[in-house]
Amino acid sequence: MLDMKYIRENPDKVKAGIKNKKVEIDIDGLLELDKKRRDILGEAEVLKAERNKATNLISELKRKKENADEMVVKSREIGDKISGYDEELRVVEKGIKEVMMTIPNLPHDSVPVGRDADDNIEVRQGGAKRDFTFTPKDHLQLSEKLGIMDFKRSSRMSGSGFPLYIDKGATLERALISYMLDYHIKDGYKEIMPPIMALPSAMEGTGQLPKLKEDMYYCEKDDLYLIPTAEVTITNMHREELISAENLPLYYVGYTPCFRREAGSYGKDTKGLLRVHQFNKVEMVKFVKPETSYDEHEDLVKRVEGILNSLKIHYRILLLCTGDLSFSAAKCYDIETWSPAENKYLEASSCSNFEDFQARRMDLRYRPEPKAKPEFLHTLNGSGLATSRLMVSILEHYQNEDGTITVPEVLRKYTGFDVIK
Repeated sequence: MLDMKYIRENPDKVKAGIKNKKVEIDIDGLLELDKKRRDILGEAEVLKAERNKATNLISELKRKKENADEMVVKSREIGDKISGYDEELRVVEKGIKEVMMTIPNLPHDSVPVGRDADDNIEVRQGGAKRDFTFTPKDHLQLSEKLGIMDFKRSSRMSGSGFPLYIDKGATLERALISYMLDYHIKDGYKEIMPPIMALPSAMEGTGQLPKLKEDMYYCEKDDLYLIPTAEVTITNMHREELISAENLPLYYVGYTPCFRREAGSYGKDTKGLLRVHQFNKVEMVKFVKPETSYDEHEDLVKRVEGILNSLKIHYRILLLCTGDLSFSAAKCYDIETWSPAENKYLEASSCSNFEDFQARRMDLRYRPEPKAKPEFLHTLNGSGLATSRLMVSILEHYQNEDGTITVPEVLRKYTGFDVIK
């Protein structure tokens, strides 16, 4: 969440930032609640000082064996007033928190102002599009012919949007996950295998709640959510902790299945792997000092590019505009891979810098120097990568005219075969 002091001192900048994110919040109303809170605290402090004086006077009167009944009554009356202020303060603070939890992170100054995805800026492209001498089939046609995925059977088990990988399709999916984990681990990332269910407090910590409640699967009896990304549980590893500066930066990577209801996606292309409710993802998470976070952000993007270049898949990088930026992100790049059959780009990764937004929600701090006052650190995450959209690009890019698929060279030691036929 944002810092209340920052909102108090920069109301116009906060209003502009949330407006550019297409969110409406009554900041003036919040500032009125904040003033009321500070007024209550001031009044309560005056009363507490009076009560302390009365308590000391009562002790003095009793020590002198004089009548203290009048002061005892006065002390009780003051105590009752303090209790009333305490109750009023609880109500006001609850109202402040409810509003604060709905305020999105403010866009970084380098983020372009825009309304929606049409206003995102292409930063660069990488890899080469393949020139086909035949009409390429789409990933669904290829997978059905080769028997490596079966969406009809999976729909009978779980409904639409839940992939079923079979035989070499399952092996190729596992190979992708293993390759990407190894790619990051060799460069110092610590592997994590986190829970795939999380408490509401964890979802609040990374900003999924309350904003994205309708897009997540919820187990009511256990009060647990299926995670939409490993970002949730890996980032919450250090919630309510104080980390020594000498231990920063912390780099983590983990694989999990991810679950999203895709609420509001009616009418969008849901063919095959294009839009699914369950998918696999390798996630990178960073905990860093504020002064290094934007360099660390660019490094996340380069790591994703490194994987795509090794797979020899064409991609592009987009800098998201304010209107397409997520609730928690201050800045985000989307990395999209090319689908030859669909003739369009598919989002395969997002790399975000949250600055101290998540850290404040999780009370996650670090101490810059041994005796320095604790400060909130910065958190970042990047998909390194989500396999579903990437699988579409791989199957279509590496298809052969006879319907077989050549396995990318870097994956062959993981699959044990060169061709799917």
